[in-house]
Amino acid sequence: MTDPHTAQPATPETADAVNEVHPEAVETIEKALQAEVDALKDKLLRTLAEMENLRRRTEKEVADARAYATTGFARDMLNVTDNLRRALESMTQEARDQADTTIRPMLDGIELTERDLLKTLERHGIRKVEPLNERFDPNLHQAMFEAEDPTVPAGTVTQVVQPGFVIGERVLRPALVGVAKGGPKSA
Repeated sequence: MTDPHTAQPATPETADAVNEVHPEAVETIEKALQAEVDALKDKLLRTLAEMENLRRRTEKEVADARAYATTGFARDMLNVTDNLRRALESMTQEARDQADTTIRPMLDGIELTERDLLKTLERHGIRKVEPLNERFDPNLHQAMFEAEDPTVPAGTVTQVVQPGFVIGERVLRPALVGVAKGGPKSA
């Protein structure tokens, strides 16, 4: 066996000197190793927390992508619902009642198509917002005009010009409304 410091063969006296360890050196080494362990443990915990946050964020993004994937298509379909409603409203109730047997089935078909389209939209998380007599909500409604109406509280929707639609919790199209002003204060 050789003495690593002198590169000469180790003698029993030099072997004991090499194996002699100073307590202060051991303590310094232990503190350095413990600091390194603590730093690595902290780094590990931070990395695990970041991974958990990333997992949650990714889950939310995937859920949002599923819920709102049809937004563009749904917006396009709103024109169809508007046109069906316009077709039905173009004929007065009196004219409907007097409609002959050739026109009546067509009107019934348009009403049935509109109802079916709205049900289909609802099945896919898209619902119609018709806020008549509700409190005006700027998150869901767009005020087109204000009208004096002392019989209803100020800020109440008195007319729906065009219904709105929401998909999940997001507004697809705000409802276009007329709002009362000058009435009694609402609670």
